[in-house]
Amino acid sequence: MKKIFADFIFDGYTIRHKSALVVNEEGVILEILDEDKFHAKEAEYYPGLICPGFVNAHGHLELSHLKGKMPTGTGLLAFLRGVVTLRDIDQSIIDEAIRLADSEMWSEGIVAAGDISNKMDTIITKQNSKIKYYTFVEAFDLWQPAMADSFFETYKKVYDQYGDLPKSMSPHAPYSVSPDLFLRINELNNENSIISIHNQEVQDEDLMFLDKSGGFISFIENFGFSMNHFSPIEKTSIHYSMKQLKPTSKQLWVHNTMMQSEDIMSAMQWNPNSYFVTCPNANLYIENRLPNYQNLIDRKAKLCVGTDSLSSNWRLSILEELKTIQKYQSYIPIEEVLQWSTLNGAEALGMDDWAGSFELNKKPGILWIQNFKKLNDQYLFEEDARVSRLF
Repeated sequence: MKKIFADFIFDGYTIRHKSALVVNEEGVILEILDEDKFHAKEAEYYPGLICPGFVNAHGHLELSHLKGKMPTGTGLLAFLRGVVTLRDIDQSIIDEAIRLADSEMWSEGIVAAGDISNKMDTIITKQNSKIKYYTFVEAFDLWQPAMADSFFETYKKVYDQYGDLPKSMSPHAPYSVSPDLFLRINELNNENSIISIHNQEVQDEDLMFLDKSGGFISFIENFGFSMNHFSPIEKTSIHYSMKQLKPTSKQLWVHNTMMQSEDIMSAMQWNPNSYFVTCPNANLYIENRLPNYQNLIDRKAKLCVGTDSLSSNWRLSILEELKTIQKYQSYIPIEEVLQWSTLNGAEALGMDDWAGSFELNKKPGILWIQNFKKLNDQYLFEEDARVSRLF
């Protein structure tokens, strides 16, 4: 048993001053002591902040070999074309990049991750990783109903290969999944499945469903597919997704860059168990813009944080994501973004029984963030803040 003392401890809910954690040799939480309940000389002192292990709610581990290969600021449509062009290279290079990315996330304090998989490439790494993954086997058919069954069977083979690893089959995005494929996905999943879908990342996505304008129609047609059968619903894209998905499953909406207040309210009314995942550095990398976080906060939406992939990010670090939010959206309290990246993420992935907070008998990982301070009434990550793993 040991006591760990810090200037600040974030317990998953709030920041406590000069408290101590009591843990066993494996990092299981036995107690949290207030300042007057222990002597500092009895505890190991870590200047800065101690918090639970981070939860990366959205990533694409299998795209790790694309690090540094995609130009920034191209916009989503050009980015997607580039991923398709550069994706297939020697398997040994892909495998090693996946292994290194998993190791990077662990060293950055990530204990759990929601990961998108279109292929079987990440299975071995996930089976051997210290990180606990929930795999979203991602399916799409580029809005080709006649091909929905064949696309589904392709992804069903991938899904089966993940065996007993926590998983679901999830639709890629509204602009890439027909109602027929949504139906097959729903038939495969059960009431305990967690669903992830890319949502309202660019204006073109809403335009496609509002009036069949924007760039996605030609994007799909450039792959040789017809979109003559597509009819707009004259509503934003999330309304199409909600019509196709089950409101009984836990739902992760990812990116939400263009999401408006009415869309947020509709999603939360449709499924109160909705979580909204933000990947700020990926948004800046691809589109050079961030979501309107105030709209989400005002509606008491449950936010989580993801890193996306090394094809669209410089690092796989939740701390760097939080520093970006602080830099560009400084009105958001640090306590709030810490909860997004710990407890909310754990709840979203169904791992809050062990992760996300310092509570009795949990083993959430224990992180030490150096160069964290309180200035007047505001908590701040300094520019050189860095994370180390204590457990």
